[in-house]
Amino acid sequence: MLAATALLLTAGCSSGGGGSPAGGATTASGTAPSAQATESAAPAKGSVKVLRTVAEGLKTPWGLAALPGGGLLVSSRDEGTITRIDERTGKTTELGRVSGVSPAGEGGLLGIALSPDYASDHMIYAYFTSASDNRIVRMLYDERKPAGEQLGAPDTVFKGIPKGIIHNGGRIAFGPDRMLYAGTGESGDRGLAQDRKSLGGKILRLTPEGEPAPGNPFPGSPVYSYGHRNVQGLAWDTRQRLFASEFGQDTWDELNAIVPGGNYGWPQAEGRSSDPGLRNPMAQWHTDEASPSGIAYVDGVIWMAALKGQRLWRIPLQGTRASAAPQAFLTGDYGRLRTVVPAGGDKVWLVTSNTDGRGTPKKGDDRVLEAEVK
Repeated sequence: MLAATALLLTAGCSSGGGGSPAGGATTASGTAPSAQATESAAPAKGSVKVLRTVAEGLKTPWGLAALPGGGLLVSSRDEGTITRIDERTGKTTELGRVSGVSPAGEGGLLGIALSPDYASDHMIYAYFTSASDNRIVRMLYDERKPAGEQLGAPDTVFKGIPKGIIHNGGRIAFGPDRMLYAGTGESGDRGLAQDRKSLGGKILRLTPEGEPAPGNPFPGSPVYSYGHRNVQGLAWDTRQRLFASEFGQDTWDELNAIVPGGNYGWPQAEGRSSDPGLRNPMAQWHTDEASPSGIAYVDGVIWMAALKGQRLWRIPLQGTRASAAPQAFLTGDYGRLRTVVPAGGDKVWLVTSNTDGRGTPKKGDDRVLEAEVK
């Protein structure tokens, strides 16, 4: 699948809506990205233009899913609700509250995803923190019912993921293989990340019914990769290669190219390591310039939403390498950015996260934005 490579970055930033490259970018060998490429790379220079505010006044929004016939679904971490947004008018309609959600700290109702058979089954998958664990459920969405009553009872697909006040992971996505992937955190217990019998600090790969997916690297196990601190971003390129963002502790946040069975180092390593048994990140940032959550792949580029860094990072790809130094956009313009989702063509949806207890909410927060990215 992927061969992970490392790119050491001393991060740069932008002012206003412009973009600036990170300084000191190198490959694992310490050289500039190679021009001798077998695959075409995205242009080194990019741009971001926020076209409009789609919706505002959202409380602790976290996950976003675009409905195939139009409309956006957004989860609220602390309220435990899923809301539909009409992306043309900004009108919001609450589908209902997900029963069993127990929000606290970084936990609550987190990532959401549509069934790969959504057109026929109308199922929404959600990752949430319960009173005892983190779990994945699926619910029928029946828009014929009155607002507030459109969510069916949650059917638990997978449970037992460790929970904590911090590091609950929470991003879920169906891959090109129609399997369900989930990024988990080690819940503050570092040792779980290296324990392949634990579900904490992992990327999990499951069938839609919640069983370990066929072809997983460890027979009978849902674990796809391990040694993670807190994974909150998952995205695939056009060649079905998986990338994941990860929160560091005090020094390095990471963007990783994921290989089945790969050990990504935590807690033995934060960022790059000389240990040959560990997978190095393809890019890394100081934590105050990133603290990454969601990522999206658009036309040869990974776009990475940064919380503490309050910016949108552009990482152009050449295979599983960064083909040029990442660029930062929107620095400080909209505060903390939680989620980025492809919106078709050269556009993305962005979700801010200023009401999550760590931001400074402004009038209108939180918001969903539509942006043009190149």
